[in-house]
Amino acid sequence: MAPNILIFMVDQLNGTLFPDGPADWLHAPNLKRLAARSQRFANSYTASPLCAPGRASFMSGQLPSRTGVYDNAAEFASDIPTYAHHLRRAGYQTCLSGKMHFVGPDQLHGFEERLTTDIYPADFGWTPDYRKPGERIDWWYHNMGSVTGAGVAETSNQLEYDDEVAFHARAKVYDLARGADPRPWCLTVSFTHPHDPYVARRKYWDLYEECAHLMPQVPALDYGDHDPHAQRIFDANDWRSFDITDRDIQRARRAYFANISYLDDKIGEVIEALESTGQEAVILFVSDHGDMLGERGLWFKMCFYEGSARVPLMIALPDHEGQSIAAPVSTLDVCPTLCDLAGVPMDEVMPWTDGESLAPLIGGGERSAPVAMEYAAEASYAPLVSLRYGRWKYNRCALDPDQLFDLETDPHEQNNLAPVAAHQGTLNSLRAKSLARWDLGAYDAAVRASQARRHVVYQALRQGGYYPWDYQPLQKASERYMRNHMDLNVLEENKRFPRGE
Repeated sequence: MAPNILIFMVDQLNGTLFPDGPADWLHAPNLKRLAARSQRFANSYTASPLCAPGRASFMSGQLPSRTGVYDNAAEFASDIPTYAHHLRRAGYQTCLSGKMHFVGPDQLHGFEERLTTDIYPADFGWTPDYRKPGERIDWWYHNMGSVTGAGVAETSNQLEYDDEVAFHARAKVYDLARGADPRPWCLTVSFTHPHDPYVARRKYWDLYEECAHLMPQVPALDYGDHDPHAQRIFDANDWRSFDITDRDIQRARRAYFANISYLDDKIGEVIEALESTGQEAVILFVSDHGDMLGERGLWFKMCFYEGSARVPLMIALPDHEGQSIAAPVSTLDVCPTLCDLAGVPMDEVMPWTDGESLAPLIGGGERSAPVAMEYAAEASYAPLVSLRYGRWKYNRCALDPDQLFDLETDPHEQNNLAPVAAHQGTLNSLRAKSLARWDLGAYDAAVRASQARRHVVYQALRQGGYYPWDYQPLQKASERYMRNHMDLNVLEENKRFPRGE
């Protein structure tokens, strides 16, 4: 029998905080209980350290260079199959509550039902422009105000959104329990926290008053001591306009940790609904990318350093005991893994899929293929690519010197071994793998063409009447609660779970 599947996706959650499930000092009891019975992938990476590209890759199993979702304003084409398409085609009911940052007129991408709108715009307005290197677009680029403005609030744009996501998800779990639809189901619950701004409710903020982790392990570097891409990130984030103090850093990190606890409560509410109704499901927990959290002086994402690129990934299987798996894996692997667990073949599209099923690793197998990452959005002037292979991480960009890090001996990536004579064998081997996978010139040309097209289309569509693609959740008021085309006795019996005797 095909298993039900419950997916929790969070936004910008640093995977180094999940060395084997949540770190001991995090107040996250629900996630810790989930971790204890999960397959815990300790070295999992995003396909791209930015929301829309990372999420399109997560859903499709394809890198941004295949999907064309290079940045937060690039269209996700309707002809790219996602796990929602594969499962729905096989007879699943598929539902999304929350964020997926779809750009373009298709706001479903295989989901049969979507319970909320998105938190970010669906149009081309956030398109970067490689023709203007160094240009900073004030109205949508990150700036350091998220850090200097960190603190306590009882509501915010993001808290309002995630409260709604959890409410609708919990209601959907109850609805699924009532069994009006006999098909197996896949419910994706996607939150926007702990993404900045770093603002948290007092009850969660107070949990971290005595936290010993409010300062980064690697202090801020001088601007000139950063690699060229990190310097571009500083420039894009308008760092010169802000004076970041230790107090700002501590408050931002404290709010971030507090919002992990907030998410833990929300996830707990949905799991409680699942368990109290006696339903069983595969449960997957993942983030789209990480957050540097002040390490090296960097914040947010947009780079391949561990804080930005590494993400938590846990899969709780009803018939498996929990275990930790050290092999490097990717969010690209989620789509083929879900299909594998559900018994759904992907043969027709596998030649164009960059991920591979995690089921063999769960069964004790090994993985030989490197994990690939790409980045071609704001703060870049040309595409960047990365391979994680065993203990090594190799980063390449046409504009920058190569980077090679030994994550086993240098987990904070402070020593670039690319220029070191003793490591030229490893460097050349990984460079060959990278060159075989990527033609950076062709990749750059494709990004530039996409950006130019989108700038023309966006400017045209903002003239005259404006018809945005933002998703409008469907709610048929005449089919909710009790209406006069219904039998009250039947309705109340069917809506009760468990049914009365």
